Amino acid sequence: MKVAFATQDQQRVDAHFGWAKHLAVYEVTPTDIGFVQDFPFGEDLAEDGNEDKLAPKLDAIRDCAIVYVAAIGGSAAARVVAAKIHPIKVAAPEPILDILEKLQEVLKGTPPPWLRKALLKDVPRNFDFESDDGVKS
Repeated sequence: MKVAFATQDQQRVDAHFGWAKHLAVYEVTPTDIGFVQDFPFGEDLAEDGNEDKLAPKLDAIRDCAIVYVAAIGGSAAARVVAAKIHPIKVAAPEPILDILEKLQEVLKGTPPPWLRKALLKDVPRNFDFESDDGVKS
């Protein structure tokens, strides 16, 4: 599963989603953690109401299941959720590697329902509602 992190220093989750200078993307499985890519963004990020700054960020993380942020505005959160990405707000700046290790431990056990859903982000859904007798309902 790919996970994104809003970061200023590329080491910690320490940035508001809209103002983040970087979105660092990692792949995490129960047995491995790997860096995928860093998406750098320009300096003109702090202007409130500049919704155009969100499009390239959403495009950068489109194949991620989760994005960790220090904060996220309502409009951005709605767009992230609409893209089937689960935003998670951290209470205080936290090292990305610590979060990845905790996430990896959760994946080794029984993930909570929201995480199981996030893991199925790109899995096609089967809406074949056949009953046991083979009759469609």
